[in-house]
Amino acid sequence: MTDPSAQPAGLAVRASDAEREQTVALLQRNFADGRLTQAELEERAYGAYEAQTRAELCHLIADLPAAQQQRPQSGVALDQRLLYVMLCVHPPAALVYWLLRRRNRPARAATHSAEKESDMPISVRGA
Repeated sequence: MTDPSAQPAGLAVRASDAEREQTVALLQRNFADGRLTQAELEERAYGAYEAQTRAELCHLIADLPAAQQQRPQSGVALDQRLLYVMLCVHPPAALVYWLLRRRNRPARAATHSAEKESDMPISVRGA
C-alpha cells in the first residue's frame, strides 16, 4: 500500500463529477486530434468515470498535452462523437448530456434564424 503523504495533497482528494467530465472532454479533444485511438479513448473514458480521486484522473491524461495547449475544436462534430462514446461507456451520462445539449440548442437556433432574417432584403422579410 502506498503512503498517502507521498502524493501531493490536491491529488489525494476525491474527484467530482465535473472533474470527471473535464477529463473525458480532454480525452475526446485528444482523440479528435489523433493522439488516441478509439479503443484508448473508450478505455480511458471508462477509467475517468470509475475514478475515485484526482490522482486517478491525472494518471489517465498524464501523457497528453495540457488543456491550455489544446487548440479550439469545432463543436458540432466533437459533441456528436462525445455522445457516441458516452453511449458506449456510460449510457445514463450520455442521456443527461444529450438532454442538456438539446435544451441549449433552441436558443441558438432562434438567434441564428433572427440573424438570417436581418440579412434578408426588406421586401423578402415582409412576405
